[in-house]
Order: sequence, then C-alpha cells, then structure tokens
Amino acid sequence: MSDLSSPAHQSVVAALDGIGIDYEVLPCDPSMADTEVFCAHYEIPLACSANTIVVVGKSGTKGYAACVLLADSRLDANTTVRKKLGVRRISFATADETVELTGMVLGGVTPLPLPEHVPLWVDARVMQAPYIILGGGDRATKLKVSPRLFELLPNTEIVADLARLRPLESG
Repeated sequence: MSDLSSPAHQSVVAALDGIGIDYEVLPCDPSMADTEVFCAHYEIPLACSANTIVVVGKSGTKGYAACVLLADSRLDANTTVRKKLGVRRISFATADETVELTGMVLGGVTPLPLPEHVPLWVDARVMQAPYIILGGGDRATKLKVSPRLFELLPNTEIVADLARLRPLESG
C-alpha cells in the first residue's frame, strides 16, 4: 500500500468529500513533512500553512482539544487554551497520545476527522488566509483548502488570540 492510500489519509479524504468543500491533495516527501521544512522546500508561506496541535489537560478531568494555528504563530497554551479547557495544567499531547486519539502521526495531523469528544479550536487569523495547507493524515500528503472548511466542521470554534504571532528571528 502506498502512502497516498494510507488508512489515515483515506479517512481524511472521505471526511472532506462528505463536507463537499473543494480541496487539493499535495504529495509530500515524508522527510519534508515537518512544517518549517515543508514550507521552505515547497515554497509555501508560513502564513498559509496551518498546524493542528493536540493538547491535553493534566489536572482535574483529563481532556483533549485540537487547535489549529498558522505556522507563523505560537499556541497560547498556558493562557487561552488552558482556560478554555478549564484546567490548571496543560501540555502538548505526546506523539503516542496523538496517534491513539487521531490515528495520525505528527507531520500529518489534520483537524478531520476527529473524535466527537475532542473540540476543535481555530485561531481567528487562520480564517484570514487566502488558502491553508493542512496535514493530509500522514506524512506523505498535505491538503490545500479554503479556511472556510472550519465553518463547515462540527464541534469547531473560531477563537480570537488562540495563538500569538511569533517574533521575527534576527540573524
């Protein structure tokens, strides 16, 4: 079975087809799937590449959330995300937790399909992009889609200030 027909990728494509939104599948060298490497190699602006990050509340009732933010941003995990999840401590889900929860490996995680009990929070800046590049469910594919996708997904909330623009690195 080729990477383009992995079960995770097939599940993502089926979910997109069920929504009825236009999208494009972009093949990706798996060794180039990590966001900054991908964007540099394939000449995609960081402001059009969206990361899906799974977080877990570590105090009280353990709960997960998936957060989508542009690659030029950092997730405001310790303030906005922690408060929305209603916990005192929060961390990024481990690679194993992410695979167990989503069926997808890091470098390919995308916001659909997610388990119903996992809320999806999207930074408001994502909605301003002309298009976004998302993981394709595996490290061999990416998806080019309109941010309007998030208006069509269940259990999704657009959140102001979910992420903060990363400062430019001086060099």
